[in-house]
Amino acid sequence: AVLGAGLLWFGWFGFNAGSALSSGGIAASAFVATHLAAASGAFTWMLLAWRDRRPSALGFATGAVAGLATITPASGFVGPLAAIVIGAVASIIGYYALLYRVRKGVDESLDAWAVHGMGGTFGVLSIGVFASLAVNPDGANGLLYGSAGQLATQAIAAAAVIAYSLIGTYVLLKIVDATVGLRVAEEEEAVGLDLSQHGERAYA
Repeated sequence: AVLGAGLLWFGWFGFNAGSALSSGGIAASAFVATHLAAASGAFTWMLLAWRDRRPSALGFATGAVAGLATITPASGFVGPLAAIVIGAVASIIGYYALLYRVRKGVDESLDAWAVHGMGGTFGVLSIGVFASLAVNPDGANGLLYGSAGQLATQAIAAAAVIAYSLIGTYVLLKIVDATVGLRVAEEEEAVGLDLSQHGERAYA
């Protein structure tokens, strides 16, 4: 898990900085923001886990991914200090969303909702707060720089994506459930789907 998180962290530089489509100031800004948000996310998650007396390498990795997922829409539009704040808040949101999911007994082994869903939503909104024309002249100023309108725009965009995702996912799940089914037998889950579905083990 730690190796995978490290590879993700490294690959995310190309994902975010590469979106600038050129090697210039915007790409460098996105690169720095990505790294700082990931580090801040990992550190904050570990602080929360340490307080609850359960720090772990997996928690560190999850916090880093939370920071990476959340800074993605904002990288290239926010400065270094904002990236640190965004990464920290991403971890706080993801940490408590994960605890909420566990309390509710929802089966979601990857915690994509807590880390990517909740974090990504905050990331979209954070542009409306922290974005600065000083970082990216082709962008817009956020709330902290005198433009409340950008936050409203980001909120509308986030709501539209959430609605689209909910409706699309519901329709697709209904189709899958009506054809091959959504669940496998408990015996297959116990054995592992790699073995029961594909006849091989993913890990030796």
